[in-house]
Amino acid sequence: MKIAVLKEAAAGERRVSATPETVKKFVGLGAEVSVEAGAGADASIADQAYADAGATVGARAATLKDADIVLGVQGPDPAGLAGAKPGAWIVAGLNPFGERARVDAYASAGFEALAMEFMPRITRAQSMDILSSQSNLSGYKAVLDAAAEYGRAFPMMMTAAGTVSAAKVFVMGVGVAGLQAIATARRLGAQVSATDVRAATKEQILSLGAKPIFVEAVKGIEGEGTGGYATEMSDEYKAAQAELVSSHIAKQDIVITTALIPGRPAPRLISDAQIATMKPGSVIVDLAVEAGGNVEGAVAGEIVTIHGVKIVGHRNVPSRLAADSSALFARNLFNFLSAFWNKEQGKPVLDEEIGNAIRLTQGGKVVNERLLAAG
Repeated sequence: MKIAVLKEAAAGERRVSATPETVKKFVGLGAEVSVEAGAGADASIADQAYADAGATVGARAATLKDADIVLGVQGPDPAGLAGAKPGAWIVAGLNPFGERARVDAYASAGFEALAMEFMPRITRAQSMDILSSQSNLSGYKAVLDAAAEYGRAFPMMMTAAGTVSAAKVFVMGVGVAGLQAIATARRLGAQVSATDVRAATKEQILSLGAKPIFVEAVKGIEGEGTGGYATEMSDEYKAAQAELVSSHIAKQDIVITTALIPGRPAPRLISDAQIATMKPGSVIVDLAVEAGGNVEGAVAGEIVTIHGVKIVGHRNVPSRLAADSSALFARNLFNFLSAFWNKEQGKPVLDEEIGNAIRLTQGGKVVNERLLAAG
């Protein structure tokens, strides 16, 4: 069983899908691990560290030759996988809805593509969930990015020259990223409030010492979709939410938006008119900018100023913390493959619940029900 670890080719991608820690563990399972030279350089991992852990380090062609499993952070180009075995597993974040043509190409090439972001949100798969591990770091980094752009201090400071008021931070969307953003902003001394369409998150917000901001007038709308994700809301709820947010957002110094709906464009949470009510020098960080953005006027990969408010739209935020995000991502992949490792066969054998959820292609065709249903 040969596992190939490739150097990421996507622009700006600094993460790597295996670390010396996980390489050593794979070798311990009896696998042969081959790492493309330079794969970990941007995550501060030297080639020698991989070699010391038991991997073979070499050129891409040698790395891929006869590989049974190809690991990646982002999906590798199907045209660049020559040498891997027929039916080889491609295990990575594959962006199935956004890169459907690439998925079709994996099928045509005979690969079995496994999309790690389709991992079901069940208890036994928590340690395999790349969305959670990477979102956790995104929420943390979003607050630091906001602090870097905000021209004032976060905590209240009592000085001989007078008092500096604490920054007011509003987090919109209380998933993994939002919860970490709340915790980080609180640690930096800000006054934090937060909102979400899912009523169940109110207790989580309170537990972190933040103030929940919720629509109370519209009853019977929980906003909870399958797997704990947010779902699309009614027009009535959207109107009530917009009114509530408009009155609250005008008083905030920093807003962090994290709302995503799987397979759909990110919901619009903040309009141009709402931005205009904020104080000049305020900052908005849009963590959903690559999915269309929660904020009107946000631009992926740029920091723009609208009505005197900075709108931060960094791409691939987890990659901005490449060493830690790589370590967590690599553990997710190892936890996944090792959980299904069959010692007698010397390879992982998936069960139906998780296998059917994440498998995109098999036998030369696209087989995933979620992807087929999306057209």
